[in-house]
Amino acid sequence: MSKRARLLAAVLVLAGVAWFALRGGPFPGTAVRPDTPPRALPNTFRVGVLYWSSTIEGQVAMRRGLEAEAALVNRGPGPTVELVPLVAGDGVEGQRRQIDQMRDLIRQDVDAIIVQPTDNVALAAPLREANDASIPVVAYDQYIEGGELAAFVTSDNRQAGMLDGEYVAHRFPAGRTLRLVLVEYPQVSSTVERLDGFLAALTERGRSYEILKTYEAVEPIAGREAGGRILADFPERGSVDVVFTVNDGGGLAVVDVLADAGRTEIAVATIDGDPRSVANIREGRLTIIDAAQFCGPLGAAAFRAAWSVLLGEQVDRHQLVPTFPITPETLDRYPGWDGPLPEAFDKPWPSSEPRWEPRVRGAPTP
Repeated sequence: MSKRARLLAAVLVLAGVAWFALRGGPFPGTAVRPDTPPRALPNTFRVGVLYWSSTIEGQVAMRRGLEAEAALVNRGPGPTVELVPLVAGDGVEGQRRQIDQMRDLIRQDVDAIIVQPTDNVALAAPLREANDASIPVVAYDQYIEGGELAAFVTSDNRQAGMLDGEYVAHRFPAGRTLRLVLVEYPQVSSTVERLDGFLAALTERGRSYEILKTYEAVEPIAGREAGGRILADFPERGSVDVVFTVNDGGGLAVVDVLADAGRTEIAVATIDGDPRSVANIREGRLTIIDAAQFCGPLGAAAFRAAWSVLLGEQVDRHQLVPTFPITPETLDRYPGWDGPLPEAFDKPWPSSEPRWEPRVRGAPTP
């Protein structure tokens, strides 16, 4: 019997119970038991997991955190979980592949789906199909527009952009109009929120800026192309103050191209916390701040949310994992992608939120 059929049968049974209760008697064939036990759980849940990329290192770390959390469940008492992992891959082909993968999991009638979407809207139709099949879907890192998610777990991406923006504002003399180059990726919610936060923080700190040009990159090949185009479009030293990249997947390649060309006068602000980017900050190689995700804890939180849904427990529908400002001043506080969340501290630069807090918080679902 499909999940949809089981759900319909359950609704009919409950309707019958309610009708007989109104008439003053129990449903035929049932005993009156005030201590009715909770629903029986299966021995093993099958959970489909749709990963985006195997080349973007932060996403690989998220997978490690998710699968480590599943392994913890399987070592404990009670039901176990069988993961069905699938990787979409980068680019347009990856988006198309993930649509097919999600529909295949629905046909398999898995108990739940955890997905890192490659695109905000591409999975809207498959999400609605999962809703119709009564298969709960938990998205992490990126949101899905359309349909209903059982939960959405992500880094606080707007916070990450704001951390970059307030630090950039602090690093340049007051009154100077900053000449910006943006390397963005408008296809997913996380990178849009990062850019919005970056520009909002500059405005909040009273910093005027001029956007010279925007490019699109979120992985190494596109990042190298963007770096080459920046050099071609702005060949003169001192023509660009800051390059903001929405992630290290593409941003590290941009830094490599600019550094190899000797453009060390350009400051780079980026997001993710890749160890190579951390090394660039330590060595003074273009990058001045990287607002880092806690990728392992994020993946673990996504699995925990799905597991709570499967067990019938309450779960926050939208969870934000904090991001951390890695700068020359805070390098020693950052534990790396796998966490744990460090202790609170006061930022050594002006900020509307002067104290950084290691708090996972709920937020209104988008």
